[in-house]
Amino acid sequence: MRYWEDIKVGDRASFGRYEVTREEVLDFARKYDPQPFHLSDEAAAKTHFGRLAASGWHTCAMTMAMNVAHMQADAAESASLGAAGIDELRWLRPVYPGDVLRCEAEIVETRASNSRPDMGSARSRLTVFNQNDEPVMSFIAIGLWRRRPVESAG
Repeated sequence: MRYWEDIKVGDRASFGRYEVTREEVLDFARKYDPQPFHLSDEAAAKTHFGRLAASGWHTCAMTMAMNVAHMQADAAESASLGAAGIDELRWLRPVYPGDVLRCEAEIVETRASNSRPDMGSARSRLTVFNQNDEPVMSFIAIGLWRRRPVESAG
């Protein structure tokens, strides 16, 4: 099992491969972000996007899918307890149908909980890149982790 104590500042991981499809961009936009430049080639052509672009929230969802797949593929069972949120979310460049996304993450801080001695947090800077190695999104994820159980004496 991978516990909070096993996570070190500077740990890095590269993972994921997500092919962005036109159908998925349109479906997500219809349901969750129905702005014209996410729904119409003609409307998008009149904006700085120049063509149909994925919603930033869709990019977040695709990133979450890659992150979960990465955690599930890890041979060690995880003691992850979810997340407390994200900081510094930035959409750096548009994501278009046909793009292929991937992730890089680096642990930037770990901290034991003051109020919950059985848990700690780890902040990780996550950057999403397209097929041209251009960063398209970044944020700092605040993950919560179970701490290693204290061995009982006796």
